[in-house]
Amino acid sequence: MRAACTPRGPARIGAVRSSPQTTSTTAVPLLDLRRQYNNIRDEVLAAIARVCDSQAFILGPEVEALEREIAALTGAAAVGCASGTEALWLALVAAGVKPGQAVITTPFSFFASASSIVRAGATPIFVDVDPDTLNLDPGRVAQRLRNRRDERIRVILPVHLYGQCADMDRFGAIAQEFQVQVVEDAAQAIGAQWNGRPAGSMGVAAAFSFYPTKNLSAYGDAGIVTTTRPETAEHMRRLRNHGSPRRYYHEEFGWNGRMDAVQAAVLRVKLAHLAEWNEQRRRHAATYDRLFADSGLTAASGSAPVRPLARSSEAKPVFHQYVIRARRRDDLRQFLGERKIGTEVYYPLPLHLQPAFSYLGLKTGDLPLSEQAAHEVLALPMFPELTEAEIRCVVESIADFYS
Repeated sequence: MRAACTPRGPARIGAVRSSPQTTSTTAVPLLDLRRQYNNIRDEVLAAIARVCDSQAFILGPEVEALEREIAALTGAAAVGCASGTEALWLALVAAGVKPGQAVITTPFSFFASASSIVRAGATPIFVDVDPDTLNLDPGRVAQRLRNRRDERIRVILPVHLYGQCADMDRFGAIAQEFQVQVVEDAAQAIGAQWNGRPAGSMGVAAAFSFYPTKNLSAYGDAGIVTTTRPETAEHMRRLRNHGSPRRYYHEEFGWNGRMDAVQAAVLRVKLAHLAEWNEQRRRHAATYDRLFADSGLTAASGSAPVRPLARSSEAKPVFHQYVIRARRRDDLRQFLGERKIGTEVYYPLPLHLQPAFSYLGLKTGDLPLSEQAAHEVLALPMFPELTEAEIRCVVESIADFYS
């Protein structure tokens, strides 16, 4: 095994060369939360102490304050809950999804995007992705609705994959044409925008995740759901608390989906830094783009071994992940792992091929773009505190693999 960040030859790599800061023993993690914690440690501990002193641990003032702050960010009412998965369920049920109905969504996402549909009693209908962005393809959704009119379909659930918003202008037009609603799965997209509109404000409701790996992350599990409809927000507040508008009185069957105050306090600390952290991610993505181009790995030809995902001109992504499509992806991943460079595959098996969804009767070949993406995508190190030297190390190593 060759040493990490040691290029095979400057002629092959071009402008991508070892930096004086990069050593042969450099390890580059996919994500390093400790660096973030070191920068905000005192603020976080003070916030946690504030909750402990108050003895208000579930919902309460901290959650209410976080809801107001997220509302200011998104321009939509916010309802804190226990997880991103809970947020998806709340959004779907509050949007009126009922047992026996159906929801269109993407097969190329985390399991919760579709399992939440099932939890609401509905059937997921998978439609293939745009081959360039890997977001749900609005053209294919419209075609599905025109060719096979299905009165069960009540909602379209696009996912803002990897932190880039789906084409919400086209989904809005489709929703109007076919009299359905749009719910955003914005789990990976806090702070992202589409045509200047914040993620979380473009559908009847939207779900965010604050899982520890997200751009805005809790120290445990937490989520939030947003809506531009005040009556929907009140409905979700009841649903997250066993369907109860006031203590011990229950108007419907909800669930225990309440957010705890410690998570809200931590999130409030981090929210103050989110804009800068997201901007740092954008700068890192630009650095990756530049170094890949300089290396020749992403040359505009069919033989280029690396293809970054396309970015829509209307989108302002937040780069929850920096994802490439790579030839010989699994071999490349093993090579990078041997050099102590962290990577991940989001996602190795599309949802329509997951055993849990076998009852839908879909098979290999039914959604070929998602299936091809599952064999090619690779997430590279991406977090605000990543250094340019580390990014160079990653690109140099990929250039080594393909040289």
